[in-house]
Amino acid sequence: MKKSIIFLFMTVLLTACSDDPKKVNGHNENHQSGNIHKEQQKSEGLAYTYPLTGLKSKEENSNRAIGVMINNHPAARPQSGLSQADIVYEVLAEGDITRFLAIFQSEHPKLIGPVRSSRDYYIELAKGYDTLYIAHGYSPEAKKLLTNGYIDNLNGMQYDGTLFKRASYRVAPHNSYISYSNILKGAKQKQYSLDQSPDNLLFIKKADLDKIAGEKTSAVSVKFSSDNAYNSQFKYNSDSQKYLRYSNGEQTVEYETKSPVAVDNVFILEARHSVVDKKGRREVDLTSGGKGYLLQKGRWREVEWKNINGRILPFENNKQAGLVPGKTWIDIIPSNLGLNAAVSFETR
Repeated sequence: MKKSIIFLFMTVLLTACSDDPKKVNGHNENHQSGNIHKEQQKSEGLAYTYPLTGLKSKEENSNRAIGVMINNHPAARPQSGLSQADIVYEVLAEGDITRFLAIFQSEHPKLIGPVRSSRDYYIELAKGYDTLYIAHGYSPEAKKLLTNGYIDNLNGMQYDGTLFKRASYRVAPHNSYISYSNILKGAKQKQYSLDQSPDNLLFIKKADLDKIAGEKTSAVSVKFSSDNAYNSQFKYNSDSQKYLRYSNGEQTVEYETKSPVAVDNVFILEARHSVVDKKGRREVDLTSGGKGYLLQKGRWREVEWKNINGRILPFENNKQAGLVPGKTWIDIIPSNLGLNAAVSFETR
């Protein structure tokens, strides 16, 4: 308990200066992916492991995961904090628009956003990691879950202008932000515990990383709909051995620093989607399992996906497939579109 109190106190001190969203000059540099790889190498030999990245840490980490709904409308790009998420789910909301559920545990961005509204299937995904769930707004189905205490949460509908701040450089509904220090403040107000870290994911051992099977590919394109604004691409950088993300040809970077979103696992899967109301809200079947593609170390292969205690995980021959230590991005596309039509691979 004493360690947790000290940790929370230090985190507040480190992040308190960034409660208000504003344009930050920072270094205004594009952190090269090679530098990311060097930082990962420095972590080898440390005593502890982050549960959602498999990367090493010099200190024991008992932080609860934080799940934040992040806006992906073109008017909300580039986003803040996205590159520091351990896991990102990308799923359609209404129409052709995708939205992100970013899960943070190993890193705590000073500022996160723009924050967007909740849907019930995003809540289910967040529940799988026992996150403190952050959103601004909700569908009727999501509101029922949140108000009935299904998951610990902070919502901008109750805290707009207090815990959640409006950025002057964007217009609503693309301008709601929350700082990590305000997440801590809100958790304290609601008496939510932040001490329990999530269960570990399964990661590939270092000695086995060069044994990853699959077809070589330099890039993958993912189509969610006919609207190119929400289609994405992941380009493999052989120097850093990471995938750099793009939206409609534009690289996904941090608003403040221009640091790229770089991930180690790209997991693309199909699930049944159905429209349930006149506003185009959806139900997404996250329980039945199905087909998927897993990209790691410049190779792709076909896998299956299963829901294990709320987590969408890859399987091969009925055995869970390990992840490359690092960050993971998960795209869930409609099964009526299908992987064959929605996903294309490039080879240099």
